[in-house]
Amino acid sequence: MVLSQPNLDNLGQFKTCKPTPNIFRGIPIIDISDPNGKHLIIEACKEFGFFKVVNHGVSMEFLSLLEDEAVKFFKLPQQEKEKSGPPNPFGYGNKKIGPNEMACEVLEMIADGLNIGAKDVLSGLLRDEKSDSCFRLNHYPTCPELQALNGRNLIGFGEHTDPHIISVVRSNNTSGLQICLKDGTWVSVPPDHSSFFFNVGDAFQVMTNGRFRSVNHRVLADNLNSRISMIYFGGPPLSTKITALKSVMEEGEESLYKEFTWCEYKKSAYNTRLGDNRLALFEKFAGQ
Repeated sequence: MVLSQPNLDNLGQFKTCKPTPNIFRGIPIIDISDPNGKHLIIEACKEFGFFKVVNHGVSMEFLSLLEDEAVKFFKLPQQEKEKSGPPNPFGYGNKKIGPNEMACEVLEMIADGLNIGAKDVLSGLLRDEKSDSCFRLNHYPTCPELQALNGRNLIGFGEHTDPHIISVVRSNNTSGLQICLKDGTWVSVPPDHSSFFFNVGDAFQVMTNGRFRSVNHRVLADNLNSRISMIYFGGPPLSTKITALKSVMEEGEESLYKEFTWCEYKKSAYNTRLGDNRLALFEKFAGQ
């Protein structure tokens, strides 16, 4: 588990953006028990790189308990929090976690929908005992200083894509998450504490040869309510070669990206700025 350290001490260090007027109501909603769900997921991954999963089987009692424990942790004195591990660079805690069964189930639905052979060709990367996955808790405290920004929004976590295969997000009912649509428009995702949101990551964009879209997203601060989010980042073993799956490519189609290992990409990603297009370094035809 990785627990992030809140840091809003100096408002001047953070970026602002123009307000987004409307909540976006077009987020694809996937009933994980729907036999047609696999096709809906694939369309969502192509169009948005993002979707919401309902009827997932995780009880609200469990989710509420996890959220309560997170709130308790972030309220602890700094000295107590540091006993769980150093806060920098990635937060308190450790990375020894098991696979996320919901993420694995969704990946198996995708494998089935894409007709790429064995259903565990994707989920097996997360179930591998050497899987480089992590679970993160983020705390975005209330930010009353927003009153001084003359109507602009304070960006709590800057725009970025996730480098992993897939990410699973659950948050409390405080809004803040935004995604970027294909046309470059930023839209606010309606909060739903009873559901899970899935992000396509950079590695998955490469594996589908650009068919799936690694979604650019960010989080805005709130002046009235704090936000707690829980994210599972599904990554393969470090030695896994990331390349376009031949089973998704058409005859004669060339890979858009150079082959690389997950370890190589991870190192590259963490040596770039948060909002950089990290995949650009691995494009075969960049600049042509």
